[in-house]
Amino acid sequence: MRSVLMAEVLRGAEVESSHTGAFAVADDAGRLVLSGGDADRAVFPRSAIKGLQALPLLLSGAADRYGLTGAELALACASHSGAAAHTKTAAAMLARCGRDAGCLECGAQPPGDEAAARALAGDGASPGPLHNNCSGKHAGFVCTAVAAGHDPAGYVSPDHPAMREVTACVAAVTGVKLDWQDPAVDGCSIPAYRMPLAALATGFARFATGAGLPQGFRDAAARLRRAVACNPVMVAGEGRFDTLVASALGETAFVKVGAEGVYCAALPGRGLGFALKCDDGSVRAAEVAAACLLRRLIGPQPVLDGLAAPVLRNRRGIEVGSIRCPIV
Repeated sequence: MRSVLMAEVLRGAEVESSHTGAFAVADDAGRLVLSGGDADRAVFPRSAIKGLQALPLLLSGAADRYGLTGAELALACASHSGAAAHTKTAAAMLARCGRDAGCLECGAQPPGDEAAARALAGDGASPGPLHNNCSGKHAGFVCTAVAAGHDPAGYVSPDHPAMREVTACVAAVTGVKLDWQDPAVDGCSIPAYRMPLAALATGFARFATGAGLPQGFRDAAARLRRAVACNPVMVAGEGRFDTLVASALGETAFVKVGAEGVYCAALPGRGLGFALKCDDGSVRAAEVAAACLLRRLIGPQPVLDGLAAPVLRNRRGIEVGSIRCPIV
């Protein structure tokens, strides 16, 4: 496995930790324009491809049939923090198709949002599936299934009609043949497939421009990108990387984190996409590397300058170090 340095953690002026990995930047014709490490390395993109997985929600007509709002479409692409706005929006999506949280198969997860966690503790309540960071995506799957006349029960199974459509969309956009009969299992119980970084980068370039895709795919991708740009807090949460970038850059960049140190992005104005993976699964290193790639590809931006070289502080607020990335 060929890797390159992705990020270094400094304490004072000395390197305390380092993170290696690989990345690929491609255009919508599949040409690799920049890479580091093994660009053909197959990785599990995990939640980084939620935007691609949300395409059937629009392509099936479910989003229009149920009148889903921009905030709801953004939540379908989200790894959210479980704040009240997120859980209420996921519940509203389910109500639009006549369902409730009882049909979600993503599992319960404590909210990452501190206010939501304190509220649950104060009420003596336990977290539920609506708090799961994937509940918006799953609500979208339920809407897709119900709109097509399918029983949503078991929608996480690879052979469920709705999940077959999701897998087919991801395969169509990335150009990767996915064996739906033999997947791994993601954290939220849906099928998980390994894909080369270069193919993921190409898929996100196509998600950015629509090149090589049917018109329906182009229109659906554009609506999802716009929904996230207009509702940035829905895709992640206050203070989180994806929300900060979407808030500052709008439709210039669609970025999405995945578990275990994965990041993907679509850059419509550049006709490019990228995918990266940190070997040790570090999210903090992946965020810094993603910010550096964004800055290299679209130019300096105040939000990216801060995210590409974050300052580290101790519990008293004293500056103790920083994180730097060689992708400049």
